[in-house]
Amino acid sequence: MTINSNCEKSKKKILVVDDSALMRRVMCDIINSDDRFQVVEQAFDGEAAYTLLKKNQYDGVVLDVNMPKLNGIQLLRMLQKDKIRARIMMASTDTKEGASVTLESLDLGAIDFVEKPANLSYLKGNEFKKKFLDILYAVVTSRQTNIQRESAIPQQKQEESTRKLIDIVRKSHPAVGGQKIVAIASSTGGPKALQSVIPRLPAELAAPVLIVQHMPKGFTQSLAERLNSLSKINVKEAVDGEPVENGTVYIARGGQHMNVVTKGGKACISYTDEPPREGVKPCANYMYESLKNSNYSQVVCVVLTGMGADGTKGIVNLETAKKVHVIAQDEATSTVYGMPKCIAATGLVNQVVGLDDVAQEIIMNVGVK
Repeated sequence: MTINSNCEKSKKKILVVDDSALMRRVMCDIINSDDRFQVVEQAFDGEAAYTLLKKNQYDGVVLDVNMPKLNGIQLLRMLQKDKIRARIMMASTDTKEGASVTLESLDLGAIDFVEKPANLSYLKGNEFKKKFLDILYAVVTSRQTNIQRESAIPQQKQEESTRKLIDIVRKSHPAVGGQKIVAIASSTGGPKALQSVIPRLPAELAAPVLIVQHMPKGFTQSLAERLNSLSKINVKEAVDGEPVENGTVYIARGGQHMNVVTKGGKACISYTDEPPREGVKPCANYMYESLKNSNYSQVVCVVLTGMGADGTKGIVNLETAKKVHVIAQDEATSTVYGMPKCIAATGLVNQVVGLDDVAQEIIMNVGVK
């Protein structure tokens, strides 16, 4: 069963899919309050949504996970199987199970997600409204859909290429040595992009890797577990106070800002609870700026897909005190070419590369043990 409404041609056409009448009403009110969007149809379950998506085109779809007849994950699988293109934003819960399912939905082609708050007053408040509309705009203007590009390099060839690269870099280690650290910033499209980067890094990488991925509290632990299961390098959600070690990837905890501080001559993780910056928490600018006072000789800064400009101010400030090597994802492979575009505009970028080449450039710049 569906609900129809008229739409002005200039507005982005949105399909809302949720079995909760309350959630549909709240989301439709938020979407229709913005001149850029108009809800043109609603579906009560995945089957109804599938029927609509087979015959109609929408600029964006807001999709619930838990629904009768056909849930959100099952619908995403069917859309991929039948190659039905859509730009999809998931509406997810903040539970452990909800976080895991959300990451699966991103694997299946959803572009981003919004966390459904349990508190009704927050759900109807301005903070949630702004977040919801910002994410929706990023989704509908994304370069990609749920039918995503496959890696240009087969998995077996990727592994062979990485092994050869490690041998070459190991032989030339003195030329790429020194105390270095990798710091990655990513947002919309980031979880999927990170799956094309982190699993290609070797366990013997001669540097630690820090990641700020814009995600709310409760989701980053699941992201770390997922990446760790796919990778040879150790991946974990960073713990406050722990020392930073080579060959380990540290993902910033959602809802807090991650910094690096020096304690007893060692670099350690430190979290702070300042308000959101650049509209996000964690914010990559804090991570980059905290490295100004570190003992690292060089910071390899990597800026991946994402809306906004997070990372740019931090890298600009970091460059005044440290040697930096900046790698930006190219426009062609970015889900949203916002953050990489902003850092590229500063003139500080050393390399603009496709997603498949990011890990290789990291390895070549920091070396292996």
